[in-house]
Amino acid sequence: MSRTAHPFIPSSYFRPLTAEYFPHMMIFLSQARHRYITLASFFLLSVLTFSAAAQKPVKPSASDLHQAIKKLNVLGSVLYVAAHPDDENQRFISYCANQKLYEVTYLSLTRGDGGQNLIGPEIRELLGVLRTEELLMARSVDGGKQRFSRANDFGYSKNPDETLRIWDKDKVLSDVVWAMRETQPDVVVNRFFHTTVRPNHGHHTASAMLSLEAFDMAGRSDAYPEQLTLTRPWQPKRVFFNTSWFFYDSREAFEKADKTNLYSLDLGVYLPLKGKSNNEVAAEARSMHRCQGFGAMSTRGENLEWFDFIKGDRPKTKDPLSGIDDTWNRVAGGAPIGKILKKVEQNYRPDNPSASVPELLKAMKLIEQLPDGYWKRVKLTQIRDVIRGCLGLYLETTAADPTATPGETLQLHIEAINRSAQQVKIKSLRVMPALYDTTLQLTLDNNKNISLDRPIRMPADAGFTGPYWLQQPFNIGMYEVPQQPLRGMPETPRIARAEWIISVNGVDIPYQTDVAFKIEESAIGEVWRPFEIIPPALVSFGEASYIFSENKKNVTLRVRAGRDNIRGKVSLKTPSGWKATPVKSVDVELQREGQETEVVFSVEAPEGHTQGELEASVEVDGRSYAMQMVTIKYDHIPQQTVLLPARVHIARTDVQVRAKTIGYYAGAGDDIPAALRQIGCEVTMLQDKDMEPARLRQFDAVVLGIRAYNTKENLKFHQQQLFDYANQGGTLLIQYNNNFDLYVKDAEMTPFKLKLGRSRVTDETAEVRFLLPQHPALNTPNALTAKDFDNWVQERGLYFASEWGPEFAAPISCNDPGEKPADGSLLIAPYGKGQIVYTSLSFFRELPAGVPGAFRLFANLISLK
Repeated sequence: MSRTAHPFIPSSYFRPLTAEYFPHMMIFLSQARHRYITLASFFLLSVLTFSAAAQKPVKPSASDLHQAIKKLNVLGSVLYVAAHPDDENQRFISYCANQKLYEVTYLSLTRGDGGQNLIGPEIRELLGVLRTEELLMARSVDGGKQRFSRANDFGYSKNPDETLRIWDKDKVLSDVVWAMRETQPDVVVNRFFHTTVRPNHGHHTASAMLSLEAFDMAGRSDAYPEQLTLTRPWQPKRVFFNTSWFFYDSREAFEKADKTNLYSLDLGVYLPLKGKSNNEVAAEARSMHRCQGFGAMSTRGENLEWFDFIKGDRPKTKDPLSGIDDTWNRVAGGAPIGKILKKVEQNYRPDNPSASVPELLKAMKLIEQLPDGYWKRVKLTQIRDVIRGCLGLYLETTAADPTATPGETLQLHIEAINRSAQQVKIKSLRVMPALYDTTLQLTLDNNKNISLDRPIRMPADAGFTGPYWLQQPFNIGMYEVPQQPLRGMPETPRIARAEWIISVNGVDIPYQTDVAFKIEESAIGEVWRPFEIIPPALVSFGEASYIFSENKKNVTLRVRAGRDNIRGKVSLKTPSGWKATPVKSVDVELQREGQETEVVFSVEAPEGHTQGELEASVEVDGRSYAMQMVTIKYDHIPQQTVLLPARVHIARTDVQVRAKTIGYYAGAGDDIPAALRQIGCEVTMLQDKDMEPARLRQFDAVVLGIRAYNTKENLKFHQQQLFDYANQGGTLLIQYNNNFDLYVKDAEMTPFKLKLGRSRVTDETAEVRFLLPQHPALNTPNALTAKDFDNWVQERGLYFASEWGPEFAAPISCNDPGEKPADGSLLIAPYGKGQIVYTSLSFFRELPAGVPGAFRLFANLISLK
């Protein structure tokens, strides 16, 4: 299968995460006694016991603290393995975290980059960033932790063999072994089955296959020995497949199935300290997967979950988690710690949590004296966070601006308050990387706030922030992450952070807080977001791609200042044979941070059909920057800033279109309207109020966006108006919907019989056969050939129609290798004086990517008469 590589940001734009950024982590390089302290461990342990988002300081309640104290005395670990965001079982994760009080980690092999987006236009790597954040928000609700591999979600795969060909199997397997060694699970649970006996998405089956291989390898010193300079071998006790009726095709079949090898848990338990059932917590976590439309209703009461034993130490009871020593007895010298913590739990006062601090300090000192190991590191971080919570100790480090550039000075606000009667002092504070360092010796009296404002200067060579997996060249199957400790992390560790030494009753405790930004939004209140380091100037294109139907076109670049007082030169690099005017750079000057200006180049294409890429850059102070900044902002995740190459696809092709006025009713969200404007169409975004006969008659074609019938409930009220529009001479084009969660029945989406299926063609190079070569859709106004289906991206289409009435013509057919022909990707029927088109071809991917043949076909469809 041919796949198209993603763009990348040159790694020279990002400073490596070296010793000065993570001094604690570099100890293992110079001192043998700390050889197992790794950057990955540092990130794992720097995650607060009480989940938070966007660097916002946590404020645990008394019940949160009570649960955290109970958790200090539980030493059990579970790793849940699957392929994508949303594959995880939130009920099981929440049960492990909140009922069993275990460490539970979800290993999603991919970030969901190849899926669809129900809430906005982000696809590919931007969708991966969005789904990463949704997973982290889900974990902040259910109490689990999150990890990934380097595997890139290249889209739907029909078998694991294809998946493991496109992924680098050995690298992904090493990442799963790394995850097992780093999280040291007692039990591994796979969401999917490990053979094709039960057909599934190829990524799903591959995730289970790799998990089982890693289970056998993680404890061996000869497996990926290069990891053992940073970690140590670990052998989990057992591995299960988390089965359900779904894998048996029906509930009835599952009820009749032999359950001799199955183990069960009631995941519907009530969690008194949360005041919710486990199912209610899980539903809240599941509902964080908004871009996939997985909002879930809460339920209460018994909920049995089933686990199919695969290998390892078979449990002696029907509880899959039985037989695990989850006490301090599993750690040499740990028994006295368990006794102290049990006493703390018994004597805990929710009206005065700080009364627990003296005994917690005793337990912390004993933990510090243990030999280094996984449980020492985990519990040491947890107990420090519990002490912090019991003190009501609030530590904040915020910047006056959300972004800064290398070498820039910004104002930092530092705040601390102790809300207890315990003796608390700030002994020292330093802001990394090497921004501020001082010995303070400030006493934090009960409920008396201390605030400091300090100007700090970012290092001139500070690297830019951004997702670490996008910082190297990568291909369709794998991200490139050279640093072993970074592999698996959900996010890039923040380099701008405060390191505090807090003395509590004479005992020193280190804490860290990321530098963040907060603002008051009138409709919401206090909003936090990550603090970002960005280039001094950014440049972006006005369009996602450029289609040249004639030989010349203006290309607009937007230049944005990352700081005040920018003077730069903007350049445009064209492919061989293409020309840009002006040939040389254009001077720009911007006075204020965030200010933008536009620069227009005239680009001339060579004769004939040709493709390539335009690359823009802006030179400031002798250094060239070729990056655009993309912001991902939704109210359920922290705002994300992503730096991507300032690069777009261009193509010279002959595209004729007769439909000049287009009404576009958006569904899940896509960039097709902007693409249609590229070929000269005037596109009007339709609202519900516009779906009236007189208004619709103004358009040559009306297009419904992707998954409109899945996402827009009001569309069901406009069916007759749309049919009337087509009957009176308009062209109605309906793009793909999936066949579940429809607001209308698929049979009601058109005036004729239509049934949606689940088939798709994932090979974007699959042959497209012309079943009706004389059909106008293949000839007018653009005469299509097989070449028009070259260079498509990711797939041909998805959710093809499985049945349709005789009124529909199906002019094309295609299929993945070894499969039967699928003819339901494009259906066209005359209706009165007009036309109705239903298409499952993935135009939402192809048009923004600038695929010439997709433009020519789409132009034909909207031009039908």
